[in-house]
Amino acid sequence: MSLEQDVAAARRAVDALEQACGPLTRRFGDTVDSRRLKIDVARLRDDLNLLCGSARGVEVVGARAYDPVMWDDGYDGEVSTPGRSLR
Repeated sequence: MSLEQDVAAARRAVDALEQACGPLTRRFGDTVDSRRLKIDVARLRDDLNLLCGSARGVEVVGARAYDPVMWDDGYDGEVSTPGRSLR
């Protein structure tokens, strides 16, 4: 498989896991374990995006779409700090 196919397969697996966990989290309501399961699935998606890059150009949060640059940590690897060179 190519990298793109592997990434797509992993994204589909995370989507399937999220769908499979949905009925469980609804059944158990707003408990600590239910919230943790939701967070763990979201973390899998985030880790995959960090590892492979986001496949989507816009992240959807709630009902609003945001450009990914809004979630940028502000770090620019090409900017040096005083007293420290880039190389």
